[in-house]
Amino acid sequence: MKFDNPDKIFSSKDQKEFSETVLAVFHYQADHNKVYNRFLKSLGKDYRLIRRTEEIPFLPVGFFRSQKVIIDNLSFETVFESSTTTGIKPSLHYVHDLKLYEKSFMNVFKLFYGDPSGYMIAALLPSYEEHKNSSLVYMMNCLIKASHNHYSGFYKSDEANLIANLHKTISENRIAILLGVSFALLDLAENHSPDLSGIIVMETGGMKGRRKEIIREELHDILKRKLNVPFIHSEYGMTELLSQAYSAGQGIFYAPPWMKILIRDPQDPLSLIPEPSTAGGINIIDLANLYSCSFIASGDLGKLHEDGGFEVLGRFDNSDVRGCNLMAE
Repeated sequence: MKFDNPDKIFSSKDQKEFSETVLAVFHYQADHNKVYNRFLKSLGKDYRLIRRTEEIPFLPVGFFRSQKVIIDNLSFETVFESSTTTGIKPSLHYVHDLKLYEKSFMNVFKLFYGDPSGYMIAALLPSYEEHKNSSLVYMMNCLIKASHNHYSGFYKSDEANLIANLHKTISENRIAILLGVSFALLDLAENHSPDLSGIIVMETGGMKGRRKEIIREELHDILKRKLNVPFIHSEYGMTELLSQAYSAGQGIFYAPPWMKILIRDPQDPLSLIPEPSTAGGINIIDLANLYSCSFIASGDLGKLHEDGGFEVLGRFDNSDVRGCNLMAE
């Protein structure tokens, strides 16, 4: 069964309308997603009586590794697969409507950075490019095409050409974004130490077993010093989500209006922590996950800020370190 008016998820005018849409999506998924339905029933609650966002149970992200999380009887256009360390089963996200994903990440990018046609976009994602079904590679490929810039592209190991093209972009008074996985940005910084002043450098987390995991502050300090930039931007996303949050520096992320972050009590995963600045598990409402599950209990530890921003502090000890922005000491 398809959801009536999918575009509604992007059009909430205020908090009241957003909450109404969240509840509509929740009841749609509770009724028509067998995996989520079984999970809700296992909690012993009558989900039909849920009338507030705060009462919605969040599906543990690990279900994407063991179950096919999709609305009953819907076909899928693709399956996004997470990158993993050896021996860890990957997460699989069955995507019914790729246009919905494209609309989500394009709208998010425009919200925080403007139209991609205003940028030269360079992607330094060697580990992801080796992975055929990466949602991040799909997103970056679309953004690169939308930039209509002949310097835009994936730079797997051609660091000298990457640096030259970034400098050419700046000399032409164009704006450049360099997005890379953490270990690749560190390799670039330590091997070449290029002056990238005036360029937006964005990390998407993850050492992928290539380097020792370090905390985000240490990573950003190294990159700022070696690349001569005042801030390091970050992208927060994962295979199990079809929306992203972005940080323009200091590790503070902001989500688009159709995505909401809540913090759960680490001692009681079904309870939320209402007070800001208190650390706990990150729960994510992503309405773009319309045809899978929009209510995800991630394996990330974080905290909310008064202004709606959030920090990612690391991973829970029993969670595997993988995916985007899964930084751990």
